[in-house]
Amino acid sequence: MYIILFLLATFAAYGKSENLPSETDSVETSFTNPVWDGADPWMVKQGNDYVYCFSNNNGIAVSSSKIMTQRNEAEYIWKAPASGWNSNCVWAPEIHFIGGHWYVYYAAGVSGPPFIHQRAGVLRSVNDNVYSDYKDMGMLNTGDNPEDVSENIWAIDMTVMKLKGNLYAIWSGWLEQMDTDATSQHLFIQEMENPYTLKGKRVLLSSPEESWETGGPLNLNEGPQVLKHDDQVFIIYSCRESWLKEYRQGMLQLKDSDADPLDPESWIKTGPVFEGNDSVHGVGHVSFVKSPDGTEDWIIYHTKKTTEPGWDRDVRMQPFTWNADGTPDFGDAVKAGKPLKRPSGEVEIEQN
Repeated sequence: MYIILFLLATFAAYGKSENLPSETDSVETSFTNPVWDGADPWMVKQGNDYVYCFSNNNGIAVSSSKIMTQRNEAEYIWKAPASGWNSNCVWAPEIHFIGGHWYVYYAAGVSGPPFIHQRAGVLRSVNDNVYSDYKDMGMLNTGDNPEDVSENIWAIDMTVMKLKGNLYAIWSGWLEQMDTDATSQHLFIQEMENPYTLKGKRVLLSSPEESWETGGPLNLNEGPQVLKHDDQVFIIYSCRESWLKEYRQGMLQLKDSDADPLDPESWIKTGPVFEGNDSVHGVGHVSFVKSPDGTEDWIIYHTKKTTEPGWDRDVRMQPFTWNADGTPDFGDAVKAGKPLKRPSGEVEIEQN
């Protein structure tokens, strides 16, 4: 009896010893890339939720999760109509929360080849629920004649930027409408009247001209994404060819907080700021989020699964830091299978 009582007392005293299993032991503290299949990853943090938006089966789906590294089951919020300008080729949607509504910016067009019909469209949620019904707000006129949508020009990868009370659209497009998709792509910016209407005329912001963004069969600037840090504003964009291992990221930096974003001279171009290596191929089309506790910055991006030309890709994520001058330091693309510490605050969410 005394032996049994002694053992019970010992267990009570040392029940939380590191040598004994506890609830926290079942929670992984690291993860490895890739996190899932896919391309053109768009993730945004709204409150405590990470909303992930992507195209699938000619429609647009979203999922939400408290955890960055785990994607929950997705729901379709929109399917392309059977006919019309946006009936096919739904590409690279982004979802933004503006003024109490969710807005989805996407590209679509009559199917090719050649894929010469892509245009930018907008959807708007009926309320602040990301899974609500969405209204098709129509096609945006990304051409040079704001008064005539029939003169619209090819456009993809639209994103929006809020700056000093104004809203701007930034996208990848052609200088003029062409009859071949073997056409160079450029970055344009334009002020917006509201989240579904452009204002004024488009401004050519960036062309593939530097040695690190040219040299392949087709020179591209695409996938622009806005990144802000303190009072600095950056546009991180993809260049080179999306189907090749040389796909990489360039950067435009607004010269100062008072500079006019509609003036191309207000932007400084540098690059490449993030690219592949011997283990990671075709780093492209990024988005940015904070960790669950808000202390870390993370880049979400896709890569090619092989070095062969094509669009078989997966999604990855890793933390990044900031240089002394306030510019982002994305570091090296981490190879698949290498353990990474989970985003700060994520383990605690699972434990609770």
